[in-house]
Amino acid sequence: MAVAELNPTCSKSLLYSSQVSFISRNLPRHRHCAFAPLHRTQHARISCSVAPNEVQVQAVQNKDPKSKSDCYGVFCLTYDLKAEEETRSWKKLINIAVSGAAGMISNHLLFKLASGEVFGPDQPIALKLLGSERSLQALEGVAMELEDSLFPLLREVSIGIDPYEVFQDAEWALLIGAKPRGPGMERAGLLDINGQIFAGQGKAINAVASRNVKVIVVGNPCNTNALICLKNAPNIPAKNFHALTRLDENRAKCQLALKAGVFYDKVSNMTIWGNHSTTQVPDFLNARIDGLPVKDVIKDQKWLEEEFTEKIQKRGGVLIQKWGRSSAASTAVSIVDAIRSLITPTPKGDWFSTGVYTNGNPYGIAEDIVFSMPCRSNGDGDYELVKDVIFDDYLRQRIAKTEAELLAEKRCVAHLTGEGIAVCDLPGDTMLPGEM
Repeated sequence: MAVAELNPTCSKSLLYSSQVSFISRNLPRHRHCAFAPLHRTQHARISCSVAPNEVQVQAVQNKDPKSKSDCYGVFCLTYDLKAEEETRSWKKLINIAVSGAAGMISNHLLFKLASGEVFGPDQPIALKLLGSERSLQALEGVAMELEDSLFPLLREVSIGIDPYEVFQDAEWALLIGAKPRGPGMERAGLLDINGQIFAGQGKAINAVASRNVKVIVVGNPCNTNALICLKNAPNIPAKNFHALTRLDENRAKCQLALKAGVFYDKVSNMTIWGNHSTTQVPDFLNARIDGLPVKDVIKDQKWLEEEFTEKIQKRGGVLIQKWGRSSAASTAVSIVDAIRSLITPTPKGDWFSTGVYTNGNPYGIAEDIVFSMPCRSNGDGDYELVKDVIFDDYLRQRIAKTEAELLAEKRCVAHLTGEGIAVCDLPGDTMLPGEM
């Protein structure tokens, strides 16, 4: 599928319109336009979606057979949510941008978002899906599946390959798309290639997204990609950028529960410190099982210090060996968990892990990096760092190692963060097995 040229006189959709939009790369701003459900000819008529009290304007005919676009059923219709008794009490529509939207993680995530599982049963959403030239046809298929799922809360779907269009007015940006590490690729090379992607997306977010957009970076190496992104978005609060370490937290909770012989909902206060790599530090010192310190429940110190951490680090690789594919579904679940931890008040006494900007942290961790730390939220999308944690020599030594790695990664991408010439002195190859 190619993207159609749209008439620049088309009006921008109102918040309550419902349609799939196909974005033209040549439009200066993200426009929502619906394609009339005609026979699939080379000269399909295109018209903008308008509110009932607006004039519908005809767009120019598309004469490029490669730019043929189709509209699919219900998303082509427009109606006012305020006019429907069932939807009148719903909240204001929110815009959610997702990069890598044709990938496997998004294939699981988008349907959770559209169902109301993430933001609630009274929160209508617009999905803005970012792909590449190669994935446009796949994105169209994603839109068709979303349509066939009949999600009442899903009011707009738009697809595009230009982040300046897709991120327009985004209130959440879930940055999943990244180049995987191929055979023979050095880690420094992966940092540079993906860093350029996230530098560009950071610039686009800075230019067109909501001023209070919340950004969750999933594409690896996610900590340093998040740092690059926030450095290229100086008009967005640095505190709004997150690197996803929630899957590591979930895996750690599962392993502690298995060892203790309890269900994993009994495990709380689990922190992943540092980088999303093999230097990550699953903190069993502060974690609790059924309200008790982990070390009071699991007496095997050797297991905690060695096998426990190794199991979490290698979990993704073991999964690939067993199943032949990466952990896309559990990653999508962890993204949902990460979002819900920010929009739902944290249970009293508990906390969650997320990679955030270190400036002003109370732990003595180097500033100006993105580091996974324990956080609490009031449910307003913001968070605060947890102060009531304890440290021992073992934990401090492990934290220092992952800190050194992130500082080395930062030097390796200095050319992408506006800090001069890059110098790569990475201490070793610490990519998680499941991400190679």
